[in-house]
Amino acid sequence: MTTSIILPCYNPAAGWEQIVCSSYAAFCDRVGERVELVLVLDGHSSAVTEESKTYIKKNIPGLKLVEYPQNRGKGYAIRQGVAVATGDIIIYTDIDFPYSPDSLHIIYQTLRNNEADVAVGIKDPAYYAQVPAMRRAISKYLRVLIKTFLSMPITDTQCGLKGFKKEVAPLFLQTTIDRYLFDLEFVRNCFKSKKYRVKAIPVVLNEHVHFRKMNYSILLPEMLNFVKLLFKK
Repeated sequence: MTTSIILPCYNPAAGWEQIVCSSYAAFCDRVGERVELVLVLDGHSSAVTEESKTYIKKNIPGLKLVEYPQNRGKGYAIRQGVAVATGDIIIYTDIDFPYSPDSLHIIYQTLRNNEADVAVGIKDPAYYAQVPAMRRAISKYLRVLIKTFLSMPITDTQCGLKGFKKEVAPLFLQTTIDRYLFDLEFVRNCFKSKKYRVKAIPVVLNEHVHFRKMNYSILLPEMLNFVKLLFKK
C-alpha cells in the first residue's frame, strides 16, 4: 500500500524547504516505506526560489511538482495535487507540517488499517489556546453554523490535516470551492454519499506554530459559499 502526501504552498515562511524535507524524511522513516510527495505551488511567491525548489528536488526523490502563476486558493491547489497523486492513501496538510508527527501517523494508520475510508483531523481543546482570538472565534462560530444548519456528525471540518483512500479521490475532485470552505464541502459530500466510512481523529498542533494574519476579505465570499452548500443537492 503506497501513500501520497499533498502540500499546497503559497507565501511560505523562510526555511520552508528544510521543514518540508525533514518532516517528510521523518514520516518515511516511521512508516518504513517511500512516500510520494506532491508539492503544489499555488501562485507566485517570493519565498519559493529556484534554489528552494532545487533543494526540495534533491532531497525528495520522485517529487511531483505542480505549479501555476496565479494564486487560486488552498482547495484548488489540493485538487491539483489529488489529480496527480498515485498513492493508495492520500493525505494533505499544510506546508509547515503544523500538526505533530503522531497526528500525521495516526491519520495514516487509520487508513492503513482499514479503520475508515476518510480520516478527518479534528482540533483538540489546546489548539484554541494557541490561535489568535479572531481566528478562534471564527472557527467556533463556523462549528455552530455546521451543527445548526447541516446537522453533520463532524462539525470541525477546517483542520488542515485529512486523509482518504484513493477510491475517495473522485469525490474530492468534485468539490468546487477554491478557498477556506473546500474542507467542509468535501466532508459533507462524504456523508451525503453514504458510501464511505468517515472517522474523526483528534490531532495536536506542534509547539510554536506560526499563524499568518487572516485575510478577512475572504469572509464574505466564504459565507456565500456556505449558503450555496445549504442549497446544494
